[in-house]
Amino acid sequence: MKKIVPKHPLAIRWFHWINFPVLAIMIWSGLLIYWANDVYRIGFGDTTLVKFFPNSFYSSLKINNRLAEGMGYHFLFMWLFFLNGLAYVIYTAVSGEWKYLLPQKKSFREAWQVLLHDLRIRKGKPAQGKYNGAQRIAYTAIIVMGIGSLLSGLAIYKPVQLGWLCEMMGGYKSARVIHFVLTIGYVLFFLVHIVQVIMAGWDNFRAMVTGFSLEKKSDSSNTNQES
Repeated sequence: MKKIVPKHPLAIRWFHWINFPVLAIMIWSGLLIYWANDVYRIGFGDTTLVKFFPNSFYSSLKINNRLAEGMGYHFLFMWLFFLNGLAYVIYTAVSGEWKYLLPQKKSFREAWQVLLHDLRIRKGKPAQGKYNGAQRIAYTAIIVMGIGSLLSGLAIYKPVQLGWLCEMMGGYKSARVIHFVLTIGYVLFFLVHIVQVIMAGWDNFRAMVTGFSLEKKSDSSNTNQES
């Protein structure tokens, strides 16, 4: 027998599902903008090991010559990203959900245990409350990253009008690097998050859609019912 256990409030689910496509569009439109000045690479001296991104990447995804389109979408969805994020932070603060999201002293130890378990190095499944240590760290980091993306994006968008913000970011070039690195971070988060959802199973995904999960009733409860 299984019992229905409430897990995610409606507001949390709305914020989650709104943020997913909005952030995806932000990343896509950001690529359309980055095409116009794709200066970043990994290498040393004149030697390039990895370039962000090769011309074949732009051609295959038809990114070329779409700067104006990218800027239009990016600045429009920036406001949706900001408002959804602001509403999320306010809701978690007022509702008390922050207690489940903020990392604790043991979160980093638990996150290491989760990693070892996912890599099949550790057999025992780590302790799992509403969110485990790895999730607490990741979800809190995403909020910090969102703030960083907003501030660095504004510094790039209005480097003269918001000179103080641009200077706080270390200058225009530094702000652009921060914005780009954070975008790479979102992509990595997406990939890891999707893998984690698949590994966690259907019930975990259903909980984020319906708000509840199904758990097996303990033997003691079954025994009490029979007696």
